[in-house]
Amino acid sequence: MKSRPPGHVRIIAGTLRGSKLPVPDRPGLRPSTDRVRETLFNWLQVKVPGARVLDLFAGTGALGFEAVSRGAAATTLIERDPVLAEALRASATRFKLQSVRVVTADALAWLAQPAGERFDLVFLDPPFDAGLWEQAASRLEPWLAPDAWIYVETPAKSPPSLPSGWRLHREGQTRDVRYALFRTGNASAPESAATIAGEPNPQVNPSA
Repeated sequence: MKSRPPGHVRIIAGTLRGSKLPVPDRPGLRPSTDRVRETLFNWLQVKVPGARVLDLFAGTGALGFEAVSRGAAATTLIERDPVLAEALRASATRFKLQSVRVVTADALAWLAQPAGERFDLVFLDPPFDAGLWEQAASRLEPWLAPDAWIYVETPAKSPPSLPSGWRLHREGQTRDVRYALFRTGNASAPESAATIAGEPNPQVNPSA
């Protein structure tokens, strides 16, 4: 029997530390776990302050709101489910966040429009049963800042192929999920040229 989602998730750190985000019982909704989010934001701790953030397939907004809590300059949350989008707006209002924009739209359709801005950090974590990683990744380039960071969360046993220009920075894995942080641009000494579909980087400590 499929388990029900938790009633809420908590923001881990920053100005909104301990604040709760609701987790409605909606198809495909699967919030990133506390452990995964804490690891990710440890990797990103010097990158988030001042960043322009795009949270595609926002769901509960756990990633986007965590970024705002830790000092992101602005965050755009894309969510096509009207119930989830309304919950995101309610949370932004409750937290009195002027820097959060919620867009009720299909992520792929939204990415297909002319890029109106570029983002420093993108969260790409669609519902696992939708298989949208490759399509979304292929449409992201016009929206990325010159040296952007992209976080990708996928099933552990069936990672997708991603653009060859995305260089793996760090990755980790739980029993069910592989999570990885990529970067674009021409930064020196990338840790790995692998994609998420390749072998894990032996120099990376997933619990860092």
